[in-house]
Amino acid sequence: AKKYPAQVEIVDLRSIAPLDYDTVFESVKMHSRCIIVTEESPNNSFAQALAGKIQEECFRNLDAPVKVVGALEIPAIPLNTDLEAHYLPSAEKLSVAIKEVLAY
Repeated sequence: AKKYPAQVEIVDLRSIAPLDYDTVFESVKMHSRCIIVTEESPNNSFAQALAGKIQEECFRNLDAPVKVVGALEIPAIPLNTDLEAHYLPSAEKLSVAIKEVLAY
């Protein structure tokens, strides 16, 4: 976020039950874009469900599709630290996603 001053806001969901939809929707409407970062695989995940809810509630305010950045789709979580670093989202992966969404 420090690389993109005044363009990126971090909303940390401390709890998903109950989820603070008002804060999420307010941020999305203010910035017109959204990236959801999760350590889970995005397919059939909470993050994907949240992306759908954001697109449903904020569609008219969005200038780009909601993007989900998550772990790779693999059959097992790697136990090796080098493989785990490749498997999980990272600052580099997120930076690429931010550039993509801002340029949309």
